[in-house]
Amino acid sequence: MSPTGRRRPSRRSGRSRILALLGTAALAVGGAVALPGTAQAANILGNNGFETGSLGPWSCTGNLGSVVSSPVHGGTKALAGAASASDNAKCSQTVAVQPNTTYTLSGWVRGSYAYLGVDGGGSTWTQSPSAYAQLTVKFTTGASQTSATVYTHGWYGQGTYYADDISLDGPGGSTDTQAPTAPTGLTSTAKTSSSVSLSWGAASDNVGVTGYDIYSGGSNKLLTVSGTSATVSGLSPSTAYSFTVKAHDAAGNSSPASNAVSVTTSAGSGGTTGFKQAAPYFYTGWGNPPSPSTVMSATGVKWFTMAFILSSGGCNPAWDGSRALTGGQDQTAINAIRAAGGDIVPSIGGWSGNKLGPNCSTPEALAGAYQKVIDAYGLKAIDVDIENTDEFENTVVQDRILNALKIVKANNPGLRTILTFGTSTTGPTSYGNRLIEQAKALNADIDVFTIMPFDFGGGNDMYGNTVNAAEGLKTKLKSVFGWDDTTAYAHIGISGMNGLSDQQETTTPAIWTQIKDWANSKHIARLAFWSVNRDRPCAGGGVAENCSGISQDNWQFTKITAGFTG
Repeated sequence: MSPTGRRRPSRRSGRSRILALLGTAALAVGGAVALPGTAQAANILGNNGFETGSLGPWSCTGNLGSVVSSPVHGGTKALAGAASASDNAKCSQTVAVQPNTTYTLSGWVRGSYAYLGVDGGGSTWTQSPSAYAQLTVKFTTGASQTSATVYTHGWYGQGTYYADDISLDGPGGSTDTQAPTAPTGLTSTAKTSSSVSLSWGAASDNVGVTGYDIYSGGSNKLLTVSGTSATVSGLSPSTAYSFTVKAHDAAGNSSPASNAVSVTTSAGSGGTTGFKQAAPYFYTGWGNPPSPSTVMSATGVKWFTMAFILSSGGCNPAWDGSRALTGGQDQTAINAIRAAGGDIVPSIGGWSGNKLGPNCSTPEALAGAYQKVIDAYGLKAIDVDIENTDEFENTVVQDRILNALKIVKANNPGLRTILTFGTSTTGPTSYGNRLIEQAKALNADIDVFTIMPFDFGGGNDMYGNTVNAAEGLKTKLKSVFGWDDTTAYAHIGISGMNGLSDQQETTTPAIWTQIKDWANSKHIARLAFWSVNRDRPCAGGGVAENCSGISQDNWQFTKITAGFTG
């Protein structure tokens, strides 16, 4: 939001973490005991350095693996696994091996709790978030074992890990070059405005099918599953998609594609049905913060937008960049809000400070940072306040934020995603237009696009300028997404500034009431303002942290905002 009174965050030291780690079972050997053979030093893994630019023949759980250009250990590519609170982003490859033979698995990993191991055998891990470290595991195959699955993974809720130059040294097993048959009878079993459920008949293989890959448009692999059904999430409403499925075996052979099935996602508000939010900004680190429960009791407001989540150094989220996510004054305020029957949406970013968008190197890493905030409070919605040259006017970071929001929305069913950004008096600026266009192009499925109609640099018709800016946003959303007026309004948010703005524009309680009434008449999704801390009178006080600079009653703007119902 506004730079008024914003402090740049100070770095904080990292907090210690304790994880309960399970040991791994030894590889079972059946039949008669025999001395193991000697492995010859020859790597038998495919795409071990990920230099092909794609994952195959590796497959990753939850569609959480990707190939990145940085950071790498060797060459120009590496694997990134975006571990979430519910998925450790396990990436594995199955290869043919010889029975009763000793193999050496080694690889370079980087991240908080990054693992290397073999299914049914040993594993090892390291905590190396800032540099690659080499891990090595030796194992001996069973007397009748002909395949082995090696893997790397992160740990739940610890963010993205990286792996590179993974090798399995030893003699290869028998060569399987026969591909599975094509899956049959692909059909859609259900759909929503943002997801499609699919099922198909099983493929067959001379050795055995180990998984199925779901594709969109014939070449874009969306996810890999082990069974004969899947749900593809993160789609756009009222949009046609074509899906096919291929089977693969342990040797990495891929079947022909199944029949194609075309599905158009449901029409509607793209997940925003019934989503209405009156949520003024509340900031515990600035401006003599009031008791939120006192404000709630006096005004009837239920939601607050909590400012601000920033980087405490690298891709690590913290309140104001300096206060731990849990256990401090911010959690105390959130607990009080929830105890009074309300809830919060965090504002991630803002005008100033060290932000996560530029500091997290990949969409997966940024999604991992967002996930930490979501998990800390079991959130129903998150808001990314994308501003300034480091995020809003940086096209690489714009796309990173959109892709990260797509990931967390897919991983958190029901989560609402909000983008907040500046505007001109007639609608989005060129960077705002690009943000909206990329949200469509990347299928980010953003629920609410919130504009900040103030600091225009001239003119003081705050009602007229706000309405004109919102109407311009509506027109852009209709053009890009093909929505009607009702659907476009249902994706719009307004976040104003009460009293005097940084550029001396004046929004009085009467004007804010007009804006609230217009917002209700158009049934938009969200109404907010900067900020509750400033929602107190100080006529002639100028632009201040703890008052509005105009004559008003205590919490008058908050009470007006509480009357927004959409």
